[in-house]
Amino acid sequence: MPFDAIFMTALAGELRQALIGGKVDKLYQPARDEAVLHMRAGRDNVRLLLSASPAHPRAQLTKVPRENPETPPMFCMLLRKHFTGARLLELTQPSMERLLDFRFETLDELGDRVERRLVLECIGRKSNLIMLDGAGRITDCMRRADGDLSVKRPVMPGLYYQPPEPTGRLDPSAMPPEELRAFVLANAPEGDGQDKWLLDSFNGLSPLVARELVFQGEGTRAGLADRLTRLMDRVRSRDYTPTVLVRDGKPIDFTFQPVLQYGPRVELKRYPTFSALLDDFYEQKEAQERVKQRGQDFIRSVTQARNRTAKKIANQEGDLAKTADREKLRQYGDIITTNFYQMRKGQTVLRAQNYYDPEGREADIPLDPLLTPQQNAANYYKDYKKAQKAEEMLTIQLEKNRRELDYLDSVLQMITLSEGDRDLQEIRQELMDNGYLKQHKRKMTAKGRVKIVHAKPMEFKSSGGLTILVGKNNTQNDRLTLRDADKRDLWLHAQKLHGSHVILRTGGAEPDQQSLTEAAMLAAWFSQGRESGQVPVDYTPVKAVKKPAGAKPGYVIYNTYRTVYVTPSEELVRALRGGRKEGGGARHD
Repeated sequence: MPFDAIFMTALAGELRQALIGGKVDKLYQPARDEAVLHMRAGRDNVRLLLSASPAHPRAQLTKVPRENPETPPMFCMLLRKHFTGARLLELTQPSMERLLDFRFETLDELGDRVERRLVLECIGRKSNLIMLDGAGRITDCMRRADGDLSVKRPVMPGLYYQPPEPTGRLDPSAMPPEELRAFVLANAPEGDGQDKWLLDSFNGLSPLVARELVFQGEGTRAGLADRLTRLMDRVRSRDYTPTVLVRDGKPIDFTFQPVLQYGPRVELKRYPTFSALLDDFYEQKEAQERVKQRGQDFIRSVTQARNRTAKKIANQEGDLAKTADREKLRQYGDIITTNFYQMRKGQTVLRAQNYYDPEGREADIPLDPLLTPQQNAANYYKDYKKAQKAEEMLTIQLEKNRRELDYLDSVLQMITLSEGDRDLQEIRQELMDNGYLKQHKRKMTAKGRVKIVHAKPMEFKSSGGLTILVGKNNTQNDRLTLRDADKRDLWLHAQKLHGSHVILRTGGAEPDQQSLTEAAMLAAWFSQGRESGQVPVDYTPVKAVKKPAGAKPGYVIYNTYRTVYVTPSEELVRALRGGRKEGGGARHD
């Protein structure tokens, strides 16, 4: 993973500068494997994220808002008990290890000053956040490992903390430059396999950094020795450059120095701090993962319902196609009736002139030999009426099922916009109310009423200072458009695509062009057209938007509107949510 020991060393220096002496005000646990400490450091209020996620373990300062559960987990309650009001004294990191040790001073139950520690181990699937008392005994941890799971190093409350066992690899930062150079020259292979040799021989290097050292060393021992020595000089002098690797507009990796091995195929994006880099890199990725984990059950249910409906539509379309020739059935009945005089029972085919044919050609009409001519004609008329009725019913059913399919597609689209538990709970409520999920026992209020979850829409600020609200699910879209918005505000939606309702708050005033364009870009981004180059976005006053009686959540109609064509931009979305100003362009019709 890119979060190697050198990266952590650079980040630890950044955190020391910002946090030492800071006091913990509040603690939260927004997810099972991450904790957020709200701290007062100097004149600044900052949020320290400690993540023990197996996929993305890290420590950083964060500005990304995270939704907390209604009931804090037990680990969070323990954190609050032992660390609220604590002052950070020291932050240490064993050399070339992915481990951070936060040492705090606080008051115990008797009012005596005591030390408490938080140890973050960023070691892949074994990542952990561990609370220690002043004697080094484990108070609790995010992931417990008893003797059965970890014979070598059990991690359980009451045990004394033991750091992870050494890997046996060398610490390149602790070796004098000449000694390091001599070791590489004596042991490194020539040509292929140098990156693997680096990873097997030294602590602290990620595969990306190892490949970069080999690339810059041009495959020779001397070149590799030179580049590794230079790298350690940079580490000792704290010469770091927070860098994200971007390919096709998407971040693919990050590191503490510029990377040249990919050439022009990859753009290097530099950041002012490592924390800002990590916020940008992980924000969207982790949000999607949280949604996937927490909403897995009803994502599966909606997908199954969607697939059943799509299959039903396909069958009904096939049946409807079969009714297209129903006129031929009536014509055959007419021709048989006209030719009763020349027919006899037992015929299998009637050959007669087809007076419905413009050219007057003969037609061969199949007959049931067991029936009389009159009964054969009656059967064709009966089949005609049946096909006519089937067409009427199938047309009605198809329209109903297509609306249902459209609704289920919109739900799946909206699940991707969920940012936390409240958003997912609101979608779950919507699905239960519409019969797609079983009704579960719901939380009750003190007055004995069903507790209804209301999540807040996303809020942005345009360059012109106008508020832009974006719904995150169908129920929220309805509430935002039909109840909360001023009738004079502007309503925006991607044209003929599933997506969010967007409200540009104008209070009836004419919005500036840039604010309108930015609102349209948000509507495009939070829709199925996110990956498109040009997305048509309709806009109209809220008062022009209506909801048909009996329509599914999120479905509205509007007749008067204008359209603007915009290109979705993730950077603009981030900028507007963060309150920064950034330009954008659009074409109006």
